[in-house]
Amino acid sequence: MDSRHRIEICQYIIVTSSTRAFRARPEGCCPLRSIEPLERIRRGRLVGVFKALADPTRLEILRLVSAQSGATCVCDIVEHFELSQPTISHHLKVLRDAGLLTSVKLGIWSFHSPTGRARELLTEAESLLA
Repeated sequence: MDSRHRIEICQYIIVTSSTRAFRARPEGCCPLRSIEPLERIRRGRLVGVFKALADPTRLEILRLVSAQSGATCVCDIVEHFELSQPTISHHLKVLRDAGLLTSVKLGIWSFHSPTGRARELLTEAESLLA
């Protein structure tokens, strides 16, 4: 047998489902402080915000709407992106559901504004990159 393909039995430890792994904490290492888990509803809302902002198009939509002095018509948002109106409307719904946009419908058009929380979040996120 070629020695390059031989398994050295001393290099492997057999671990079964009943084996418990114990690790010694390195000297001088501080233990983690425990934290209370987020309530299910709050955790879900926070995950929703991060999911909404994780999509590059939604992030740019939120940035665009936040840069305006008033509410932004969906028709103007569609012109800014190379996406269909239904796709933009879907992205706007995700941002609304995450609590980052408010919407008002006037006739066949809807107008969108960022929430105060969304503006704060964008400012804070952009400051992380500075």
